[in-house]
Amino acid sequence: MSRYIMVIDTKRCVGCMDCVVACKTENHVPEGFTRDWITETVHGRFPTTNLEIRTERCNHCANPPCVHCCPTGASHVHARGGVVLVTPEKCIGCKACLAACPYDARFVHPKGYADKCTFCIHRVENGLDPACVSVCPTRCMHFGDADDPQSGVSRLLAARPHHPLLPEAGTQPRIYYLT
Repeated sequence: MSRYIMVIDTKRCVGCMDCVVACKTENHVPEGFTRDWITETVHGRFPTTNLEIRTERCNHCANPPCVHCCPTGASHVHARGGVVLVTPEKCIGCKACLAACPYDARFVHPKGYADKCTFCIHRVENGLDPACVSVCPTRCMHFGDADDPQSGVSRLLAARPHHPLLPEAGTQPRIYYLT
């Protein structure tokens, strides 16, 4: 069984937004909306501060509150890789999943359904990386199977300190940030 995760090296991300543009292009995301974005966080106190630049998106949680609260089953976990997806035809646009997501990773598509990052599962199933990973000029983004101890993502997590976003939310996110 596969468990897809993304690992992002915050020491290499420069905030260029190539990942955002690639996602919008690959997934035909409507103007004014985005499935991923760049954030900047400053840690520490002057004069000892550290700037963390990171790309964020749906965390494809192992315990996804967006799936648990969906009244129609439109939000679901894909059998392969544990990717959290939305079936637009089943979505009634109630926005319960938007309210449940602690990462603010969803939006209502102009066609009326909840939309979000899919880890480009259509590409992954054809042996390709997600669009965001494939275009990153600093190669700070990594994608793979966490259940394979020999995968690049497993080796990165074993070798470097890392953290997920909002671990206290109990969602068990599957995006990890190397520090």
